[in-house]
Amino acid sequence: LGKGHAEHLMAVIDEALKTGGTDYAGVGAIAVSTGPGSFTGLRVGVSAARGLALALNIRAIGVTTLEALAAQAKETFPGRAVLAALDAGRDEIHAALYDEESVLRYGPAVTTLSQAVAMAVDLSPVLAGTAATQIAASAGRAFDIGPTSATADIAVYARLAAAQAAGKKAEGEKPKPLYLRGADAKPQAGFILSRKKAGKNT
Repeated sequence: LGKGHAEHLMAVIDEALKTGGTDYAGVGAIAVSTGPGSFTGLRVGVSAARGLALALNIRAIGVTTLEALAAQAKETFPGRAVLAALDAGRDEIHAALYDEESVLRYGPAVTTLSQAVAMAVDLSPVLAGTAATQIAASAGRAFDIGPTSATADIAVYARLAAAQAAGKKAEGEKPKPLYLRGADAKPQAGFILSRKKAGKNT
């Protein structure tokens, strides 16, 4: 949405419902990206999702940007571990590692480029997110690369949220913005996982 998130969000939602041939009464749950991402965008998006869920008496389900990127990468590379990484500026990367079964093995956390490269070289995952090509270039070797956008396709968020709803995962828990960078946020040290932990046992 860019600047003016709050002013345009409801109009965008109305247009999406119209395009989908439904209205608010036909919505069974609301999926929302919880980040990492724009501080303002996350606050507006999550607040809107929670407000609508309360008004409609339905669930608002949060999905992290990194989880969605990893899930989209797995559509092209099924059965592979995925390192989802976003360039956060200030020489920092927001990263999360999902194994072959889509189980979160690291993160979401703030890391450095060198640490992300070390993880990628050690585990050979599919790379996804805005930092994917940067990690591959710094590693000096080829990697399979999924989506390199700042976020995943909206349908991926809907699918992941539907899976959470079907599994009653975190039922009753309200989505909250995921802020990885704070006043005292520092790169996480000692994160390197063994191949046995991050991948399948052989």
